[in-house]
Amino acid sequence: MKHIPRKRFGQHFLADAAVIDAIVDLIDPRPGQALVEIGPGLGAMTDPLVARCERLTVVELDRDLAARLRKRAELQVIESDVLRVDFPALASAAASGGHLRIVGNLPYNISTPILFHLLPAAAQVEDQHFMLQKEVVERMAAAPCSKDYGRLSVMLQWRYDIESVLDVPPEAFEPPPRVDSAVVRMLPFPAPPAVDAALLGELVATAFSQRRKLLRHTLGKWLEARGFGGSFDTQRRAEEVPVSDYVELALALGGR
Repeated sequence: MKHIPRKRFGQHFLADAAVIDAIVDLIDPRPGQALVEIGPGLGAMTDPLVARCERLTVVELDRDLAARLRKRAELQVIESDVLRVDFPALASAAASGGHLRIVGNLPYNISTPILFHLLPAAAQVEDQHFMLQKEVVERMAAAPCSKDYGRLSVMLQWRYDIESVLDVPPEAFEPPPRVDSAVVRMLPFPAPPAVDAALLGELVATAFSQRRKLLRHTLGKWLEARGFGGSFDTQRRAEEVPVSDYVELALALGGR
């Protein structure tokens, strides 16, 4: 029975064989690695992944698709909303030294929440390869002083080395999305700063709350309210501040 893509799940299935082969080549899965695929859908990437790594864990919310996938002995199927999946626990249960390789064509309507959900598991992740809306990938990888640089850039770049590795046109999907797509590679830093992620998140959200204004109007007042007496240049706009400066400020605040 033909599966009809469900709009509420943001389903756009990869259908271009050349694009699928290119993505799997970028991932380069090997036997014995603990691979997790988010949103396998109709199995377009699942099949070539399994052919190389032999076993695969898949996270699928759609009940009908999960039932199809469960018939395959080489797949461990987690039928769940990905935002409810405990990835650190998955890593701890893995036989590959406790490190996951996470891949997927993420639902574009909840891609940012998924990226933030995965952050606490970064220490137990070898790498992540995701298909996302190209605009989101550009924001993830953006450098300071660019229009794409913002909260998402800072909150991911303090923890990952991020690179856009493949552009994918709408016609590679069925049905085609109304946006261009791209594949992003995310490599967790092995020894990231011991920063309080919640504090950094609050700090960065405040800084970018009015990105056209100088930081003295936003972050400056927030720092004053916290009694911060250290040195931080608030005569800049949020987009002019590099990730390292935000991290250093969070470390200074966290150590008080």
